[in-house]
Formats: sequence, structure tokens, C-alpha cells
Amino acid sequence: MADSNDVIEALEAREERRVRRRDLFRGFTAASTAAGGFVLANQAGPVAAQAVSDADILNFALNLEYLEAQFYVQAVTGAGLAENLLGGTGNRGQATGGRRVNFTDNAVAQYAREIAADERAHVAFLRGALGSAAVAQPTIDIGTAPNGAFSSAARAAGLIGPGQSFDPYASDENFLLAAYIFEDVGVTAYKGASPLISNKTFLEAAAGILAVEGYHASLVRTTLYAKGLQTPSLIDASEAISNARDSLDGSTDLDQGLAPSRQSGGVASNIAPLDQNGIAFSRSAGQVLNIVYLNNMAVTGGGFFPNGVNGTLRMSAAN
Repeated sequence: MADSNDVIEALEAREERRVRRRDLFRGFTAASTAAGGFVLANQAGPVAAQAVSDADILNFALNLEYLEAQFYVQAVTGAGLAENLLGGTGNRGQATGGRRVNFTDNAVAQYAREIAADERAHVAFLRGALGSAAVAQPTIDIGTAPNGAFSSAARAAGLIGPGQSFDPYASDENFLLAAYIFEDVGVTAYKGASPLISNKTFLEAAAGILAVEGYHASLVRTTLYAKGLQTPSLIDASEAISNARDSLDGSTDLDQGLAPSRQSGGVASNIAPLDQNGIAFSRSAGQVLNIVYLNNMAVTGGGFFPNGVNGTLRMSAAN
């Protein structure tokens, strides 16, 4: 049984995260404006309230896989996805701003190559499953401009100051922090979508991708945590990014950074962000879009997708 002091410490830590999340709210709103987010004034409500088909859900996932794949493939090779993986329905856009990382830690380089290959495979698989219904890659911002998506997210989290840039390709550590932004969101997106999929074949495939995204997220979180034992600012940065994500996706305190806690009389890591039942949490499509659009309002574009995603599920939630 947990010591009462441990319980008190855990509750105090959670309340502190809520306070920090509220403080970040205004910063993210400003950042999303700079990154190109926009509000549609007369929409009926967030996409979570719409009736959606299996194809809608898979296309929503495909948009996210385009983003992740372009980031990782660029970081590993200096080039993006092949042209035959980019066409489809909707407005075809470009992925801009990526470049190769000069990895100095061989383990991180190998992790990056593995994840890049997996994400490329996810894009190809989803496109194959959807066939002619697959959406095209939308416009994607994975660059380093001061008002770009990565910099706006980092600024809202307090990692950089006004007018500064965050470059995810500048170092192993920056690459891991950028990957951390995506991976945790991907896990919660697939888990949130799984109850909505009716076709068992598609459900099994989505569950398989969810498992892979969980492995990726754990790999990134473990590597950041291990490096953070020597460089505590990395663990602090994970908490700041976590709080920033929480400031966008609603009032519930869902997200968790890497800060350790006391368990069973000693210090325990927090690699797996779970609830009190040891279960990973979910996000709706609208909540996921809040994060990738960098906006807590009901919008149809901004952040990493300046012109929005393609497909039916494209409006974020009003939080």
C-alpha cells in the first residue's frame, strides 16, 4: 500500500500541473495565431459530435501519419516521402522545413531510422487500405521559422523566448523533444478512435498501429528520461510540453511528462502515462486537432497543418 506522504505528493504534483496548464493557456492562443490558425465563426460543433465512417477515421489517421512520417524521414535522410505516397483526394500540399539531423548518439540515430521506416510503412498501409478514398497529404509545417509550428509550440511551453526559433534538427535532444510532441498524441489518437471503428479488419489494423505507436512513444520517453538523469532540463522540458498539450485539449488533466514520483518507498520513472487503473488515456479527433493545430478553439487549420487536414474530420474541439 502506498505511503500517505506519497499520495499527498502525487496530489500536490497534479494540482501544480493544473496551475501550470492554466498559465500556459494564453501563451498557446497567441502562438497559434502566429502559426496561422483561424476560427470558423458559424460551425455547428466539434468533429467529435459527427457520425463518421471507418474510412473517415482511417483518413484522419493517415493525416497524422503523413506528419510523423515526413518529420522522421526528413530527420533521417534529409528528404521527404516519395511522390507515390502523397496523392489522393482533397488539397495536395507540401511538407516544408525539414532537414537531416547530424546525430551524435548512435543509439538515437538507430531509433530514428527504425521509427522513420515504421511511419513510412504506416502511410503506405493506410493508403492501401483506403484505396481511391485515401486523402492526399495536406500542407505540413515541420520547419524551424520563429513563427512556425515547432517554434510556436516550444515558445508556448516556455522553452524559448519571443522571436526565437526551436530547431528540432539541431541536436539529438531537440529531435527527441520534437518526437515527444508527436508520439504521445499519436497513441491517444488511435486509442480514442478505436471504439468508433466497426469493421473488425480495420480495427485489428488500427490496434496494430496503436501498439507500434506505443512502442515508439515509450522508446522516446525512455531515452529522454535516461538523458534527463544527467541533464534535468530535458525532464523539465517534457513537463512543460505536457502542460502545454493539456492547455489545449480540454479541462481534464490527462497528459503527463517524465517527472519521477515516489512509488513503493523509492523513486519511480514515469515512462508510461497512465490513469489510476494503469490504462492509457484517449483523445477525441477534435482534441488531437487542438494539439496539432496549436489552438484550443474550434478551428480548421493552423500549427503543423496550416491549411488543415484533409477529409471529413478536420475541425478541432472548442475547449
